[in-house]
Amino acid sequence: MLGVAALALGLVLIVEGLVYALAPDLVERMLEALRGLPVETRRALGFGAMALGLALVWLGKSLGA
Repeated sequence: MLGVAALALGLVLIVEGLVYALAPDLVERMLEALRGLPVETRRALGFGAMALGLALVWLGKSLGA
């Protein structure tokens, strides 16, 4: 189980690192856009991202990963 958690965290860091390495200006613009959103909207986006992540993990595990 710990190995799966380390793998998942590693994959997240790879994707995050790619975004910052390949498009740092885009990241800055996205952060500025997020600052303009109300807190409730940002919270809803966070919950939506968590739900999507949970669904993807569930799908991966059900497919045998």
